[in-house]
Amino acid sequence: MKKINIAIFVSGGGTNCENLIKYFSGSESVNCALVVSNKADAYALVRAERVGVPTAVATKPELNDEAVMMPLMERYGIDFVVLAGFLPLVPNFLIEAFPRRIINIHPALLPKYGGKGMWGHHVHEAVKAAGETETGMTVHYVTPVCDSGEIIAQYKTVLSPTDTADDIAEKEHQLEMAYYPKVVEEVLSKTFGI
Repeated sequence: MKKINIAIFVSGGGTNCENLIKYFSGSESVNCALVVSNKADAYALVRAERVGVPTAVATKPELNDEAVMMPLMERYGIDFVVLAGFLPLVPNFLIEAFPRRIINIHPALLPKYGGKGMWGHHVHEAVKAAGETETGMTVHYVTPVCDSGEIIAQYKTVLSPTDTADDIAEKEHQLEMAYYPKVVEEVLSKTFGI
């Protein structure tokens, strides 16, 4: 059986990216075939290269150019796209080319704290400011509207009144490390029958 080739799209440090690569490293059915970043200095690219996963940088104009991105996806035989801390909006042509085959992780319990400008520390600061007693991570399908796709899975963690935004970020990140690869695997299983 042909392996499912996934591309991981990143913008930053790449802890989720590296976690996904390690999780699928021994898989008989899933191959982390490519890591794409919109930032040439994203540390995620270093992490991927260290373990032998090909990388590519797609600047904003390149990301939004079908004549650049589709040949890149085809060159690596990409079947599925996983966003792991990828900040730009995914262009419509990619969403149409990979229907229900692009998923994202969001560091809050959507629909709360989603949408434009709600990423990374901005989310955790908003959760803290609102006095929430819990937060968590959401995995969802990517649609043309930011953070509005169908929710696939959510995992929660309890917050205390003394938690700082950094504490909240760390608690939520632990959920990502524990659950994101498993959710990706479940979605791939349902999508491709592996």
